[in-house]
Amino acid sequence: MKSNQIDMTTGAIFPKLMKFSIPLMLSSILQLFFNAADVVVVGRFAGDNSLAAVGSTSSLVNFLVNTVLGISIGCNVVAANFTGCGDSKKVSLTVHTSFVLSLLCGVFISVVGVLFSRQILIIMDAPEEVLPLSALYLRIYFCGIFPSVVYNFGSALLRAKGDTKRPLYILFVSGILNVVLNLVFVIKFNLDVAGVAWATVISQTLSAVCVLFILLTENDDFKLDLKRLCLNSDILAKILKIGLPAGFQSSLFSFSNMVIQSTVNSFGAVAVAGSSASQSVEGFVYISMNSIAQGSLTFVSQNVGAKKIDRVKRVVLTSLFSVCIVGAVIGGICILFSRQLFSFFTANPLVIEKASERFLVICSTYFTCGIMDVMANSIRGMGRSFMPAVMTLIFVCGSRLIYLFTVFKLPGLYSFGNIFLSYPISWIITFLMLLFSFIFVISKEK
Repeated sequence: MKSNQIDMTTGAIFPKLMKFSIPLMLSSILQLFFNAADVVVVGRFAGDNSLAAVGSTSSLVNFLVNTVLGISIGCNVVAANFTGCGDSKKVSLTVHTSFVLSLLCGVFISVVGVLFSRQILIIMDAPEEVLPLSALYLRIYFCGIFPSVVYNFGSALLRAKGDTKRPLYILFVSGILNVVLNLVFVIKFNLDVAGVAWATVISQTLSAVCVLFILLTENDDFKLDLKRLCLNSDILAKILKIGLPAGFQSSLFSFSNMVIQSTVNSFGAVAVAGSSASQSVEGFVYISMNSIAQGSLTFVSQNVGAKKIDRVKRVVLTSLFSVCIVGAVIGGICILFSRQLFSFFTANPLVIEKASERFLVICSTYFTCGIMDVMANSIRGMGRSFMPAVMTLIFVCGSRLIYLFTVFKLPGLYSFGNIFLSYPISWIITFLMLLFSFIFVISKEK
């Protein structure tokens, strides 16, 4: 087996899970640098209004992007499943069908984002003083979202065979490019949020070109041959069976976050800027856990393909234990140094105070989000993608909306910091429901 691949169906689980997850975590950290560099440069060199403009777009960006990128999970699960059962022909069909699907999704999300970004920002109650800057940032961002979609589909295919190293190398190079371009466009050319958006677009384009080069030059079942591009109906159906509910689940998460963002927006530009700074740091805690959760998705899928159900159970238990330890340790460290971290984003003490309020609530409970993600991905890896989507609709979105429109509005609870209690409440409830669902699903497997 090649050094870039991992056989997930044999051997000790924990070392292989870490071998898969650590490069994925580092890749995700570099991906976050795209956004963090945007926030740092804008906050330091363009001002708080520009920082709020970028921050007020985050939920909308995630809503549209995650809806489509959730489909890439379908590509990952299907390719991993065929890899586990050794079906070379179907692995190749999955690669070519996935690439065509990424092209269609990239065009779709770009058009939707460009046409409707301003209108949705208005609906989300974006602060009026930052609306023009927010709309400008989004239009440029969505003009260049196509390569980002292609990259994410390509890297999902590489993960299906255990290759998380080469996406790491790609993002290292493109991440450095993004930071350099941010500084040049904002400081030297005074392009403000437009410069940040163009820097992101250019760096994401480089990522897409690199992952395409890898797929085109592979010499195994994952080799992409442009002459063999197709939309195989059977493969497409399998991808969409997993991917559409996953995309729906991601969009539901993002929709509930948009409602929360709208509530944050009602507290003014300083609150929006503080929330934006906090989100940028929170991301580093989240990805440390999510990389393990993504590992559980691929590991479970390969072992289901290999008909090793007892090993599936061990994968899930190992993933749950790992994500709890990682989330609690990294979250605790970040809380200790939170104010120093926020000082990189802004010098405004009011913004730092708002960021700290949000950060304490989120990071002290973030491990519960991690175990929820492990359970959702494990069920999805077994081919049951609809179930986590329904759980998300009922228990994540439902509990957050109920909290924000009832409990949060009670006397004494209506404050900026209490907005974010909706997160851990929804994570804990959803984890318990997913755990019961997993026990039911695994009991039906032979």
